[in-house]
Amino acid sequence: MFRSIGNAVVRHPVWTIVAWLIAAVAIVATAPSLPSNSDESSFLPKSYESIKAADLQQKAFPSAFTPSAIALYQRTDGAKMTAADKQDIARITTELGKKHIDQVQKVVPGPPSKDGRYGLTLVQMDSKNAGQPKQADAAKVLRDDIKQLAKGTHLEVKLGGSAAQALDQQDSSKRGQALIGIGTFAIILVTLLIIFRAPILAVLPLILIGLVSAIANGLISYATKLFDLQANSSISSILIVVLFGVGTDYFLFLMFRYRERLRAGDEPKQAMINAVDRVGEAIASAAGAVIIAFLALVLSTLGFLKQMGPALAIAVGATLIAGLTLIPAVVSLIGPKVFWPSKSWQREPDNARFAALGRGVRRRPALTAVASGLVLVVLSLGMLGYKATFDLASGSMPKTKESMVVQDEMQKAYSAGAAAPTDVYLSSTDGKPLDKAAFDAYAKKLGAVDGVADARMTQVAKDGTTADFTVTLKYEASTDKAIEAVGKVRDVAHSGAPDGTEALVGGMSSIYKDINAAVNHDYRTVFPVAAVLIMIILGLLLRSVVAPWYLMASVGLGFGATLGATVWIFQGGQGHSGLMFMLPVIMYLFVVAIGTDYNILMIARLREEAREGREPREAAGLALRHAGPTVAAAGFILAATFATMMLAGNSLLTEMGFAVSFGIVVAAFVMAMFFTPSLTALIGHAAWWPGHGDRAHEPALGGGDGSHGSGPVPGQDRDTVASEPSGHRE
Repeated sequence: MFRSIGNAVVRHPVWTIVAWLIAAVAIVATAPSLPSNSDESSFLPKSYESIKAADLQQKAFPSAFTPSAIALYQRTDGAKMTAADKQDIARITTELGKKHIDQVQKVVPGPPSKDGRYGLTLVQMDSKNAGQPKQADAAKVLRDDIKQLAKGTHLEVKLGGSAAQALDQQDSSKRGQALIGIGTFAIILVTLLIIFRAPILAVLPLILIGLVSAIANGLISYATKLFDLQANSSISSILIVVLFGVGTDYFLFLMFRYRERLRAGDEPKQAMINAVDRVGEAIASAAGAVIIAFLALVLSTLGFLKQMGPALAIAVGATLIAGLTLIPAVVSLIGPKVFWPSKSWQREPDNARFAALGRGVRRRPALTAVASGLVLVVLSLGMLGYKATFDLASGSMPKTKESMVVQDEMQKAYSAGAAAPTDVYLSSTDGKPLDKAAFDAYAKKLGAVDGVADARMTQVAKDGTTADFTVTLKYEASTDKAIEAVGKVRDVAHSGAPDGTEALVGGMSSIYKDINAAVNHDYRTVFPVAAVLIMIILGLLLRSVVAPWYLMASVGLGFGATLGATVWIFQGGQGHSGLMFMLPVIMYLFVVAIGTDYNILMIARLREEAREGREPREAAGLALRHAGPTVAAAGFILAATFATMMLAGNSLLTEMGFAVSFGIVVAAFVMAMFFTPSLTALIGHAAWWPGHGDRAHEPALGGGDGSHGSGPVPGQDRDTVASEPSGHRE
């Protein structure tokens, strides 16, 4: 199949390129635009209690005041508020309400802090558009207007709250994407220049993958709209890295093989056909593993991850098709001039370092397996200290952003939980009005819960069937202590509800608790499903039942080592309270899928060497010698491109950038180079059971692609054959 694809695109390169250009123009021109949603509650299904509580609140208390933006005032000299300052706050609040800003429904004064140094203005917006760009735009107008109104006073004012956070997150995301894009381009360009010393070859993948990126983003927009998935700005930053990082990997796999075929004496066009034929299966299998791993996210209960899965799968799918069609077509048009001005493509490299590493694996496979496995196990111990944090807003932007400063200052000036109180909605089950005489006792039960600062009944619905009890926690909404406390509030709210009533607990801490439950569900479903599907791909590729088991075991160790190292760096070294809640799921998929990529390349090369009549240990050593440089180059580029996410300046992308790049380094430089080939050498022919994928086979008659025979030439010494370079293939 891959030879047919290679023949078609190399024989008709212009038509292939034209087809891609037409597809790009058509898809980009017609793709729908997607608003980004930063509302955490929108990520959860309606079956969770916090979402049921939010729905009940909208029905029972449609005009209830829930601030979307909070203006925090303090004197410029830090002293206590004077009577004149309080009058200025009242004036600013009144004038702000008269402006009738889009989305703003009500503007009211808030309570002063207990120490008298802070004052508030609370702004309610249309709850139907929570987390949408409209409210971020409204927050921008509010921020500008309120600062203008405070001019000439002794007050300094900052705007916080969910709408302001959405605005700051949007700005931070744009800056982060720009830095990530520039960093990714620079790393790919410089690394390819160092590897090939050919400017055309360094620039070419950036241009071609840029075209693929435009098509992939359009297809993602269609899919998101068609399946009504949630869009989030953080996905754009991840997409840049996936498209250019994975795309460059596939470009490298193909170009190394193309260069090998040219060195073997193939005519340029035939060299590309043979390259697609020889490396196509490995690229397709590697991409298939990544796509299936990402598609497993469809089983997630979180809208954010459910949308991310198909988006990344589409991106990798488009990159795969480009790797087998667009790249071969363009390179076949240019021919060997693509390597200009370097002439190194004309001669076989010695690969002395990788040859030495290969000899080490060949001679001491047991020691290599134990040493590399021990490194992975030791790093995995860090997993035991893993903790999660759920504040997606603060994780998506630097702490210096205005809305984050407001959040931090409010926690100090007011009760830590005051900015995001918990609401307990008590409703009658028979449709009759509630017994108000039971309210005080119920509020006391809620107030007595460990971790609760205050609990009181604040409002009753017009029909009298629902009451709202506002519970203020002692802790900031996203902390572990707040999530633990809201769990206790739920227990008391449910068990202590008077006869004929039921209780639902809402608010941000309740949402975070449900997100935690949803993530735990994902661990139990997404992880095993992705692992099983990848094992099936490995089994089909290798025609083996044994090899997929230890390959997945090695990748699992790689995941453990990556998570452990990330915990030690960020929780231990930098003092983070926890890692972003979605990080282990994303890390698992990237490390497992991409780690499998490099394992596939190494094991495929090992099988190729074995089919030429070499024994398992010899095949493992030669596989490392010849596939090692490609795995090293691809692993370095991909790890470095993911590391650019650390430039975004927020904890979510910093943690993700470090974790995935470290995981790729482990996958490429520990698993694929040492652990996998040494294990395969130790297991020997049994690794390929029940098939005979490593058995020597007779060469096809007239095999014009320059492939090797099945073994040593009669009368030729085996050591001589082993020492001769067999081509730099992967």
